[in-house]
Amino acid sequence: MGIVNLTPDSFSGDGVGDDARAAIAHAEALRAAGADILDLGAESSRPGAAPVPDEVEIGRLLPVLRAVRDWGMPISVDTTKPAVMRMAIDAGVALINDIAALQAPGALAAVAHGDVGLCLMHMQGEPRTMQANPHYGDVVAEVRDFLALRMAACTEAGIARERLLIDPGFGFGKTVEHNYTLLRELRRFMELGVPVLAGLSRKSMLGAVTGQPNGVARLPASVAAAVLAVERGARIVRVHDVAATKDALAVWAAMEGRTR
Repeated sequence: MGIVNLTPDSFSGDGVGDDARAAIAHAEALRAAGADILDLGAESSRPGAAPVPDEVEIGRLLPVLRAVRDWGMPISVDTTKPAVMRMAIDAGVALINDIAALQAPGALAAVAHGDVGLCLMHMQGEPRTMQANPHYGDVVAEVRDFLALRMAACTEAGIARERLLIDPGFGFGKTVEHNYTLLRELRRFMELGVPVLAGLSRKSMLGAVTGQPNGVARLPASVAAAVLAVERGARIVRVHDVAATKDALAVWAAMEGRTR
């Protein structure tokens, strides 16, 4: 899953803001590099980020969605807002990727009757405050239980289990230790019986152990983290650096005797 940030304040330094032409060019580059899915996000979820109005998010997304939806590849929209979800579904996306796990009022209803995939992510708190003092008794058990409850809420809303993916939410209300515990124990999330998505690319948990300050300087660590996540059962990795990640995964797959 290649990341297309339609924000001016992305933590990774690759946000394009309102420049639809730059976003489309970036999406084309990700596709050429071998991305299987494009994930478009128009509201920053970095620590400390403030929300933006529905109309701003939709205004950033629509021109890009209209340009990429006929490329013959799945398109995902990263949003927490029911109005944006409805717009994205109407525009033909394949996946709604929600860092709030469809907890916003009206979110379940907005997606229940479509046939799009739904990624439910765990986050302790919300972006403005999530890194203030994250705490858990047992981070793996608590994140897993939360995701199981959100899956149950989806089922109760009439959403087929086959539409669901889960994401433990690396960096969303977690300390460095929490993040590496989740990565080490990622196989436990497979017990929930739906595909696991892992988003570790360029995150501060990587800078904390490598000393690399930000952005592309964290590319080697991001690639290593993606391979470790796949080795532990992740079916999708959400990345900034598609070509490098695909090459590393090809080597891993060859070692494992897999074609891909």
